[in-house]
This record gives sequence, structure tokens and C-alpha cells, in this order.
Amino acid sequence: MKMLINSPETVVADALWGVAAAHPELNVDVERRVVVRRDAREGGRVGLVSGGGSGHEPLHAGFVGHGMLSAACPGEVFTSPVPDQMLRAASAVEAGQGVLFVVKNYTGDVLNFQMAAELAEEDGVRVERVLVNDDVAVIDSLYTAGRRGTGATLFVEKIAGAAAEEGAPLEHVAAIARRVNESSRSFGVALSACNTPAKGGPTFDLPDGEMELGVGIHGEPGRERRAMMPAREIAEVAVGAVVEELGEVPPADGPVLALVNGMGATPLLELYGFHAEVVRLLEARGVPVARALVGNYVTSLDMAGCSVTLCRADEEMLRLWDAPVQTAALRWGR
Repeated sequence: MKMLINSPETVVADALWGVAAAHPELNVDVERRVVVRRDAREGGRVGLVSGGGSGHEPLHAGFVGHGMLSAACPGEVFTSPVPDQMLRAASAVEAGQGVLFVVKNYTGDVLNFQMAAELAEEDGVRVERVLVNDDVAVIDSLYTAGRRGTGATLFVEKIAGAAAEEGAPLEHVAAIARRVNESSRSFGVALSACNTPAKGGPTFDLPDGEMELGVGIHGEPGRERRAMMPAREIAEVAVGAVVEELGEVPPADGPVLALVNGMGATPLLELYGFHAEVVRLLEARGVPVARALVGNYVTSLDMAGCSVTLCRADEEMLRLWDAPVQTAALRWGR
């Protein structure tokens, strides 16, 4: 495989050096693998810390900045960061108001963030944790007990980050983060496997002419494999699965935030066309779209495909979604 890297062993460090060079508003500790916004302790805000394996960029380091995360902990490719990273990040952003850990539901992330929270609390830092588990495709997988955490992570980090930016106390920031997660559902589709630097080839076998419905962001298998279909038929499957489970979230007739997220190798031409199909299907079901976001935000290296995430949003969520944000990958209102 052709990859724009020096070596598999240095790929994460090299990327972090690049983040540091491109974004002087961030403090990037390449050796200890922590990315922190320079003003993290200003204003006495609640600190927001997230992280996970590298390979999902811009998640999470690309979302560090005003109105979103205070710090991110990148692990090796598709590998959880370690508790020391999380503890270091919590210490770097603690400003007397406590720290919220945003954790995707993957076993390594859950265990390591739990250990880091216990260590931070021993140091006198108040910590709340929010588990993101929005994927409706499967329950339990190669990496998880329960549902996987995917696209809703962006909604949680943006909305909770805006609440923290406004000066909300830790309990409120955690509560709205949990509410966003509980109101969100996702479904992913793979048209190709991804290739990891260490392996130098596909992480799983997906024959030509076939697609995986319900794939995870590490290439974990989904509900089933089918022959390739037109975008409108793929959207039917994804939207149908999400809306079916979103129906239990009140209010049933409320608007949604909609994310059509690329997995890393799908061009915007295709993603916007797919978004048109998603909106058409939602309108037919009487589901109004209040806000939409299309692009590569929670990726799986160079996987072709996309995911659909819908969040049943109340007025507070929409206000916080619209609040100013300035990060490497998401910015508006400033």
C-alpha cells in the first residue's frame, strides 16, 4: 500500500508534530501524546477531555479549542490512550470547576478513562464521565460491551463544550452531554476496508461488489453484507435503522441535528448526494432537520463509506450547537 508516512512506528508522532506546526493556538506534547488548548485554564471553565485511538481524525484533536474540547489524548492507531495521558490532560485543564471525560464505548477507552478518573479524584480533581454509545447497528462487538460510540461523539463534544464555555457547572455540562447521547443514534456503511500503517493492507476482507451494513469505525462487522446498492437504497437502510430507534426519544415530532459523516475516503460529491437522500427520507417520515453537517469528522483511516447520525434536539441543544466554536476542524460564529 502507498501511504504518505515515514514509518508505521512514527506515524502518530509525525502527525502531532504537524498539528503543532499548523495550530499554534494549541499546546501539543508529542512525547506524552496530549493536545491542550492554550487558554484551557482561563475563565474558570469546566474542562472537557476526550480521546481515543488515532486514525479517526479530525476526532479528537481536531476538536480542541474554543467552544469544544479543552484537551485530547491520541492513542496509537485504533488503540486506546493510556490513563497517564488522560490524567495529564485533566491536570492541564483543571481550573477549579472540575473535568468532564467524554468516552466512546470501546472497552479499552472505558477502562482507561475510569482508571484516570480515579487517579484524578485522588489528586483532588472532580471528574464526571459521559459514555457515548449511539451506534444502533449491533449490540456487543469485537471492541465493545453494548453499543459502540461513533458519530454522536461530535454532537456531545460540541454541545457540552459550548455549555462549559458559557460557564455552566460540571453537573450541568455532564447532564446535557448525557442528554445529547441519549437523544442520538447512528448507523455506518462501509464500501471498502481501511488500511492501517502497521499492517500495510486491509484490516478485513470486503470483496469487490459488496458492502458492509452497520460497520464500526475500526472495521468491525455490522449487521450484514449485501451486494452494492444505489445511494438511495443505502440511505433507506441507514435512515430506517436510525429513525426506528430514535422513535423512542421524546419529543417524537421534534427536529433533529443530522450528520452525514465520511469514513475517510469518500469524496464530498458523494457525501452531499447521500445527504440529499437522507433529507428526502426524513421529510417523508415527518422528521424536520434543524441543522445539518456533511463531511469527514469521525473517520476510519481510508475507509470508503459513511455514517448517519441523528440527534433529537431541544431548544437548549440547538442554541449550544449554534454557539461559536473555533477548532482545527470545526469553526463558526467567531
